[in-house]
This record gives sequence, structure tokens and C-alpha cells, in this order.
Amino acid sequence: MREVLELLKDLSYEVLSGSEHTKVKDLVYDTRKVTKESIFVCIKGTSFDSHEAAAGIVEKGAAVLVVEHPVEVPKDVTVLLVPDTRYALALISAAYFGYPARKLKVIGITGTKGKTTTTYMIRSILEHAGISTGLIGTIETIIGEEHIHAGNTTPESYVIQEYFSRMVEAGCQVAVMEVSSQGLMLHRTAGIPFAIGIFTNMAPDHIGPNEHGSFEEYMACKSRLFRQCRIGLVNVDDAHWQEVLKDHTCQMETYGFSREADLRAEGMELVSRPGYLGVKYHVAGLLDFQVEIDLPGKFSVYNSLVAMGVCRHFPISREDITEALRAAKTKGRIEKVQVSDAFTLMIDYAHNAMSLESLLTTLKEYRPARLVCLFGCGGNRSKLRRFEMGEVSGRLADLTVITSDNPRFEEPLDIIRDIKTGIGKTKGAYVEIPDRREAIRYVIENGRPGDVIVLAGKGHEDYQEIRGVKYPMDERVLIKEILEELTQEG
Repeated sequence: MREVLELLKDLSYEVLSGSEHTKVKDLVYDTRKVTKESIFVCIKGTSFDSHEAAAGIVEKGAAVLVVEHPVEVPKDVTVLLVPDTRYALALISAAYFGYPARKLKVIGITGTKGKTTTTYMIRSILEHAGISTGLIGTIETIIGEEHIHAGNTTPESYVIQEYFSRMVEAGCQVAVMEVSSQGLMLHRTAGIPFAIGIFTNMAPDHIGPNEHGSFEEYMACKSRLFRQCRIGLVNVDDAHWQEVLKDHTCQMETYGFSREADLRAEGMELVSRPGYLGVKYHVAGLLDFQVEIDLPGKFSVYNSLVAMGVCRHFPISREDITEALRAAKTKGRIEKVQVSDAFTLMIDYAHNAMSLESLLTTLKEYRPARLVCLFGCGGNRSKLRRFEMGEVSGRLADLTVITSDNPRFEEPLDIIRDIKTGIGKTKGAYVEIPDRREAIRYVIENGRPGDVIVLAGKGHEDYQEIRGVKYPMDERVLIKEILEELTQEG
């Protein structure tokens, strides 16, 4: 049992009823998980406001409520008024778990693209150098040997603090995490003393209902990270970097291709051979040596510069950095799968027009014999995305294989018809194979020497959602099964 006062020392609040000396056992913010003698933080969500359920929460046993406005509950219940309950939840959670972030070096990465790959690169180098590192990101959370499936890029603040606490218990020294604009806007990372904050790049995204009202708001949310970290590492090549860093309070370091960058890439060369696409360059400025990575394109250079810029602040040798970069892999992010010595096949999460265009443009730079793009689009989502992705693939790929993704409650053929509308605006060749497994078999069977084949849209996902049911479907497993079939068939 702990006095509520202990959990509130970082907050401004007003006692509406009861006493701040009330003792509680648990911290809860989900009405389905209320326990007796708990402190409950009422949150207003997009579809439900738990303030409206205050009486029922008390009936279930909550002893203390933290609210943004008065609620009707018995007078003996302690009710604490705060300006923002999401912000309060973040700070109360930190106190509840004993401020675990203070026992770690926390590295936060924000930006439109590159967050996931960069987190894995950083973790790869640190782990390679013997520095135990936890990870929180879009794909998963990693704590020691445990891998936990992710629901959000940046989890709720309570969950983040719980993960940090478990990382400390597991002996982690560092935590590297993706910090989404939504996470910043909803105060999920409030109160975290980031050792290093990273800005990758900025493009119009996540603008719309239940996200950000404008691009300006999107940038403003990203900028919060740089008033919450000790060192800021930013991409000086991005047109918006100065706006994102407005009113920053951190020590600044920059990276990029620009001569003005503190850490810069020089003499970039594409490296291509059967089954291998990579890039090599000279890193100059704060570091000085040659680098080669087994990942394609300019954006991979940016991601690796970030990783090196972070690891420069740890006692890590040049050899550890270069070896770890060569081995760094991220599931579902330009992930190469060996199927043939004649052509290259990779899996990527590109699931909108912007990410697909970036991916295909990068791959075309390697001048493949053919660039083959297999993709579908999700059901019960914007039709505009289907038109746009169809147009992008039709314009950039030599062959598009249109198939199914997560049809959800729509008919796959209706989705495919919309994609074909987009491709119809181009002269791109395409085939239509609704069954994704059969589509993958088709591109493997018909792969030609020098081809680069990309399976886009699913990435790290290991399921296919059809009419409310998620069926197991991992493209890596499908590829293995198909190769076994082809071998048996001779």
C-alpha cells in the first residue's frame, strides 16, 4: 500500500474530495481492470470517456479517481483534479514503477520514416558491443530474450513504464524506442528523461480525423522530444529540421550528406550482386572510417548514420560498429529472403503510396533486369490509397502482381479492381492473382536472372485478416513452403 501523495509529487493537482493521504494498491486506467483500493486515472478517448463511468469504477473498488473535471461519486472517495489526465497518467506511472527510466539510458527516435529500422540498428550495435539493450517499437518490444507483439508504435505511458521496469530487472542498461507523433501528442512519453532524441525526417502523414489537424501540428508534436532530451541528433538534410527543433533545449548534433553535418556520409556507392543489394560510403566528421551495409539505398545510409551517431556516445569500438551494421536486420523492412542465386527477393512493409514510391525508386537505382512489385491493399480503408499505390507501382515497376492483403470485410476482387484503376493511369504491365500464396509462388517460379522482386504491404505481419478473423500467414513461412513444393516437383 502506498500513499497517493507519493505518486503525485511531480504533478499540480487539486483535492476535490477525500484525502491525498489515501493509500492505494494499484494504478489503473482501463475500466475493465479496476481493482479494490486502486487509483484510477480517467481518460477521454476517441470513442469512450471513462469520466462518464466514474460511479461504476468506484463501485468496483477504486479508492481514488484522477479526473480532468468533477464527477459524481460518494463524498468519501478521493477525487483529484488535474489539467490533463493523460499527462498525469504518464507521471504517476513513472512514480508507481519507481522511475525506471532514470536507471536506463533512453534513446527516442521520431520522424515520418526510418524509425523502426534505426531502432534495430542501434540495438544491434549496442548488443554486439555487450551493452544489454531493450527495444520498444512498431513491430515488438524486446526485453532480454522476451519478444512482445506491439499494438501501437508508442504504447500507453503506463505500459512504457512497466516495460522500462522489466528492462531494469532484466539487466538492461539502455532502452531504444520509437516515439510517434501520436505518442508525443497524447503525453505517452511525458516525464521520460531521454539521453538522446533523434529526428529522422518529416513528410505529410498522419493528418486527418483522430490524428493531427494539420502538418504544422504534426511538426509541433515531433518537436516536443527535443525539449525532453539531453542530446538531439537531427537530419540536417531534411527541409523541416529547423522547425522541428524550434525552442529546443538539448545539445545539438547533426547528420546527413551536407557538408554542414557534424556526422556525414561521403562517396556513397551502390553495391549489387546476385542476391545482394547494399551500399558503402565513408563516414566523416565526428567519425572517420569506411562503412558497408547489407541494406539498399540512400535511406539506409541515413539510418546507419543515426545508429553510429548514437553509439559514438558509448564505449564502442569501430570494429563493433562496422560488424554490427553489416549484420543488422529488421523484420519486414527491406528484408531479403534467400530463394535463388539468380535474383533478389525481399519483404517490405510499404503499405501506402509514399512508402512504396520511396522503396521502388531506391530499388530502381540498382538497375535490376526487372523490378517486380507484388502488393495488395487493406479492406475498409481509403480507396484513394489503392488508386495511388496502383499508379506508383504501374509507373515504377516493370511488372506488378496485384493480390490480396488484409481484405477485412471487403471482397478482395473489389479492392483489386480499385488498384487496377490506379495502374490504368500508367503503361505498367500487371497480372492479377487474388490468392497471395499463389501470387508469391508465381513471382518465385517466374523470377529471372538479375530481377529484384519485392513483396510489399505485409512486412512483419504474420496474419491475414478476413471478415474479422486473423488467419496465420507469414510470408517467410509461405516462401519456405513454396520452395519445398518446387523442389519436390523438380
